[in-house]
Amino acid sequence: MWRDIIHTYSIVLQKEMTLRVYGQGGVPILVFPCQDAMSDNFENFGMIDCLSDFLENSQIRLFCVDSIDRESWSNKDGDKAWRAWRQDQYFYYIADEVVPFIHEYTGSADLPYLTGCSMGANHAAITFLRAPELFAGMIALSGVYDATYFWDGWCNDTLYRNSPTAFIPNMPGDHPFIRLYNEKDIIFCIGQGAWEDEGLRTQRELDTAFAEKGIHAWFDYWGYDVNHDWPWWKKQLRYFLMRILYEKKYQQQQ
Repeated sequence: MWRDIIHTYSIVLQKEMTLRVYGQGGVPILVFPCQDAMSDNFENFGMIDCLSDFLENSQIRLFCVDSIDRESWSNKDGDKAWRAWRQDQYFYYIADEVVPFIHEYTGSADLPYLTGCSMGANHAAITFLRAPELFAGMIALSGVYDATYFWDGWCNDTLYRNSPTAFIPNMPGDHPFIRLYNEKDIIFCIGQGAWEDEGLRTQRELDTAFAEKGIHAWFDYWGYDVNHDWPWWKKQLRYFLMRILYEKKYQQQQ
């Protein structure tokens, strides 16, 4: 299995960050780790092995980033405004540094997809919904899309920009992002089993808001035995990747 580990200094974040690349070709996918985890998260929990056939056949190439969740989402003792500002910096790190790196690394203008599980799904949704022009689509698995849940109900303008359940319902019906969203693959998936309660609540809120705005997306709700855990995320990610790759192959043949 091809793996490349890149250590860089982020100008935006003012700290060292690591990015791991898996695979040598195919659709580029930017991967966010679970809460507080780093770029080795998918490898440590067996997701790389789960997707090994896609990777070895050069159907996909994964770009796995570090998180700074311990400074923002998980920093319960920190100043709330600073924590929100730090999350906003993370968004700009992805948009201004990681995305250009992916294009340079692949030598291609192909737009990457975004994906992540749990907190990684939050980051995927926030990043895609704030900058849809940079991405081909997203697959968000078991996220909680209300940022105030992690800030004990507190919110300011900065955190609002990082809370999809806040800014999507308030988006004007003629906002140019809506047209961009409708040109992309947007997938939200969650189980209805253990540890999915808040995720279910917020995904349903987004489902309603998307429908009201005329935004086309696939909101998928798996069974009551489907828990907030890696065995299900592996099944879900394979399932949705197969759908996306099949559709791309079909489009290329037309």
